[in-house]
Amino acid sequence: MAVFAVERLCHRISHDPAYRDAVRSDPVAAVAGFPPEVRAELLSGDVLALYHRGVHPVLLVRLATHRVFGLTPELYGRRITS
Repeated sequence: MAVFAVERLCHRISHDPAYRDAVRSDPVAAVAGFPPEVRAELLSGDVLALYHRGVHPVLLVRLATHRVFGLTPELYGRRITS
């Protein structure tokens, strides 16, 4: 269930500018409904842990593309391969 929820969040960030802005302005509130370990991974930008959970990397990269949770494309590249 958490994997689907994270993938949905990634998709929504990519397609809903108002939601994307809300995530940027209050990331803690945006992930309030997630299990604690997933919430921590999102807030810290731990894309490798999310990938190992089963979140698809094509969806995860959208977090970096839209620069949420402190991610940038460069940082995503370093983290996903470590």
